[in-house]
Amino acid sequence: MTSMQRARRRAPGMRRRLLAAGVVVASAAAIGAAELKPATVAGFERYEKATEAAIARDVSASGEFLRIRRNADADRLREIDQQLQRGEVVIDRLQVTNEGKRIEIPSGLVHHWIGAVFIPGASVDAAVALLQDYDTHATLFRPAVVQAKTLERNGDRFRVFLRFYMKKVIAVTVNTESTAEFVRHGPDRLSSQIRSTRVAEVEEPGTPDEKEKPVGRDGGFLWRLNTYWRFLQRDGGTYVECESITLTRGIPAGLGWIIKPFVTGIPRESLTFTLEGTRRALLARAQP
Repeated sequence: MTSMQRARRRAPGMRRRLLAAGVVVASAAAIGAAELKPATVAGFERYEKATEAAIARDVSASGEFLRIRRNADADRLREIDQQLQRGEVVIDRLQVTNEGKRIEIPSGLVHHWIGAVFIPGASVDAAVALLQDYDTHATLFRPAVVQAKTLERNGDRFRVFLRFYMKKVIAVTVNTESTAEFVRHGPDRLSSQIRSTRVAEVEEPGTPDEKEKPVGRDGGFLWRLNTYWRFLQRDGGTYVECESITLTRGIPAGLGWIIKPFVTGIPRESLTFTLEGTRRALLARAQP
């Protein structure tokens, strides 16, 4: 086969790849104009309030401290415990309601996940200290966390900066500022609430042309991010549980193939990655 014949044989595949790349570029440009509307924010805040009310009831009540185990039946409990003892991350999807009614989020989507890991040999104080050491998070959780800095600390209350990098078909970088508060409920247990206060998508990150897009007028891939943690020392180690609620844009008609994998897949994958990284770091610190 001559070189010309080989080139002709490759041409259709090359044209398809170039066409697909062009569609991705065009779609990325087209989806860059989402707007965070007041009604979307109000819907998320209703969902946030309902979530935090449920958490407050859990952590103040007697009985099971970990939410992922609280309402599980016997078979599910056995499965959860087996996964945790094997060192796996247990993940479930959640949804809160308002008196049994779905909480609507106009022009937006809320993604609500919960996950847990068990770290043998780790103390609850060591787990909390790791999470509170925000200046190291860019090392512990790279590449998902690119930059991390404690902006302010007052006891167990923090104000922190985190830059996240997310990639699934397309790549997105966002700067976030959050407040974090840790509360002890007993010698063997703590909880924390970390709420985003500012989220800005970054254009051309890491280049001389880097700049933030206007807050709430961007790709809509991350508008809010709250995480709620529980730490329980038991069974020769510490259970670490994280519940996350994120707000993203809705999925516009015709662009679901590029947006849906990102906005629906990233929240679960990010939670899994964070818990795996937490377990890995605590196991390393627990070694003699």
